[in-house]
Amino acid sequence: MQRIKMSAALVFAGALLLSGCAAGGGNGDASPDACETVRAEVRDISNGAQNALAAGGDPSEVQSSLEGYSERAAALGEENEDVADSAETLVGALDEAAAFAETLPTDPEAEVDAEAVAEHQTAIQEAAAEVGDACTADAQG
Repeated sequence: MQRIKMSAALVFAGALLLSGCAAGGGNGDASPDACETVRAEVRDISNGAQNALAAGGDPSEVQSSLEGYSERAAALGEENEDVADSAETLVGALDEAAAFAETLPTDPEAEVDAEAVAEHQTAIQEAAAEVGDACTADAQG
C-alpha cells in the first residue's frame, strides 16, 4: 500500500512540474520553462481541435473529441493562474465548436457548412494564441 501511495505522489508531483504549476514557484509568476510547457499544451489542444473539426466524421465523435480538448484547456487554466482568464476563453471557443459539431450531418455524403467550420477553427486558434500570449506577458513582466 505504501508503494502505491508513493507512486501516486510521484506521478502527481511530475504532473505538477510538467504543467508549470510547480515550476512557476506557486506565486503566480510563470517561468519561461513553464510558459513553454503551457504553449506546447495549448498548441496541442488547438491543433487537435481544429483537426477534429476538419476531419469530420461521426458528429458524436467530433463532439466528444472537442469536449475532451475543452476539459484539457480548463485544467490548464486551473493549474496555471497566469493563463486562467485566457484559458477560459479557449474553453468557450471549444465548447461552442462542440455544440456546433452536434449539428453536423450524420450522412458522410451530406454537405457541411465549411464556412462555419472555418469560423470555429479560427476562434479556437485565436483563443489558443491568447493563452500563449498571456503566459509570455506574465513571464516578462
